[in-house]
Amino acid sequence: METHLTDGVVSLRPLQMADCEAIYTSVRESINELSRWLPWCDPGYAPSDTAGFVGTSIRWWQEGSQFTFGIFDTTDGAHLGVIGVNHLNRQHGYANIGYWVRTSRTGRGFAPRAVRLVARFAFDSLGMARVEIAAEPDNLASRRVAEKAGATLEAVVRNRIVRRGQAYPAALYSLIPEDVVS
Repeated sequence: METHLTDGVVSLRPLQMADCEAIYTSVRESINELSRWLPWCDPGYAPSDTAGFVGTSIRWWQEGSQFTFGIFDTTDGAHLGVIGVNHLNRQHGYANIGYWVRTSRTGRGFAPRAVRLVARFAFDSLGMARVEIAAEPDNLASRRVAEKAGATLEAVVRNRIVRRGQAYPAALYSLIPEDVVS
C-alpha cells in the first residue's frame, strides 16, 4: 500500500510522533478558524492532545481502520494540516474524507490537492468505489475545498454531523474514481 503521496506541490504521509510539535503549532495558530467546526479544537488544546491524536492515528494505520496523513509543502517541508480517510464501509465500498489546513496556509490550493491525492489512495489502495465529504452548510471554506477538488454536491442531508452532542445538517459531496483520474 502506497503511503507517501505527492503531486509535486503537496506531500502526504502517515503521521509520526516526530510531527507532534509541528501539528501542535499548526492547531494553535488555527484555533479561531477551526474551533467552530472541529470539537477537539478549543482554547484548551494542549501538546498532550496532539501526542494522543498522533499515537491513535498510528494505531489506526496498523489496524487498517482509518488512514490519517500529514499534509506538507514540498517546497519548504512545512506542516500544512491533516487529512484522513475514515468511516470506511468496506462492504459497500465507501469512506469519508476529513481535512483541515493551518490558517497561515489557506487559500493557496493545498487542501484540494490533498483531497485529490487521498481520494486516489482510497480508490487505488483501499478499493473504495466512492468517498464522501460532509461539511456543514455554513462551512464555506470546507465546501470550496470539496468543489475545487472536483467533488459533486449531492444533497444537503439532515443530522449528518454531530458536534458537541448536537446534530447538524451537512452538504454532502462525493468523489468517484473517474473524478480523480491520475
